[in-house]
Amino acid sequence: MEIENKNQNNNNFQDMIDLFEIDYVYENKPIKRTLDKRSFEDKQSLLENLKKKILEINDCELKKSAKQMVFNDGNPESQIMIIGEGPGQKEDELGKPFVGDAGALLNKMLGAINITRSNIYITNVVNYRPPNNRKPEPSEINRYSVFLREHINIIDPEILILMGSTAMEALFGQKLKISKERGKWKEIIVNQKTYQTILTFHPAYLLRQPEQKKYSWTDLKMIRKRIDELKIST
Repeated sequence: MEIENKNQNNNNFQDMIDLFEIDYVYENKPIKRTLDKRSFEDKQSLLENLKKKILEINDCELKKSAKQMVFNDGNPESQIMIIGEGPGQKEDELGKPFVGDAGALLNKMLGAINITRSNIYITNVVNYRPPNNRKPEPSEINRYSVFLREHINIIDPEILILMGSTAMEALFGQKLKISKERGKWKEIIVNQKTYQTILTFHPAYLLRQPEQKKYSWTDLKMIRKRIDELKIST
């Protein structure tokens, strides 16, 4: 009886295929829905292409007033990516993000949770120093956020750390306030991929408002806990 039922089911299935004129039947196997991790060489090539796109930007007030583009620092293979606001005077001179006073504080913050700076990846929302170190305009943030999203996809981190309101606005919009949103893990979708993200104060803000460091310390401990949970090398 079981054999007859099986044969009958097979006949019915074939009848359905004939009825709908199906030429190909998909196999009942799981589909691989995640991309393989990019090789170091692939990442370097993609980063160079992205850098070229940013260098070719026209009619940009930031670019006109800056000495050079500030693109990145650290390890492109890292599973931790930090995004700041934009270059300051020292960054503009040296061509690297977070190398001024705010960078020195960032290094201390990372060291406090046993993270070596060279083991992570760092960039900014905008890649050129705003005149007089002003905050980037909303139109500038929107313009550069396209490149930032591509940058995130290339690095493909396990943890995304957004430092300051400009980084928050670039990816979450202007309706949020960092004072209310910092210290919370959020998921953000960038070009169809989900990233674990946390907002925290920018080191430059902490230099102006040192009483806020206690909140940043809470955020840092949360970041360290998540790193340990994910078994990320730092």
